[in-house]
Amino acid sequence: MKAITLRNIPADLSRRIERRAKKGLSLNRTVIQILDEALGTSTKRAAKLHHDLDHLAGSWSENEAREFEADLAAQRKIDPELWQ
Repeated sequence: MKAITLRNIPADLSRRIERRAKKGLSLNRTVIQILDEALGTSTKRAAKLHHDLDHLAGSWSENEAREFEADLAAQRKIDPELWQ
């Protein structure tokens, strides 16, 4: 693995990183985790982005699904006056 040296880290940013590290990780691991999340390569972040509504799948009744589709159909209508 490559080592990277960071210089001139603002004091406030340094304090925030250190506070986050106190939650159980080393300072090094905390910075790696922050970079990983910021770049979107973290599996933890991906799970948050793509699986947050899984518990709702298949939970609607047939009637609720029909009502939802009817509401969407009403929203999908194009108002010709808005496109002039």
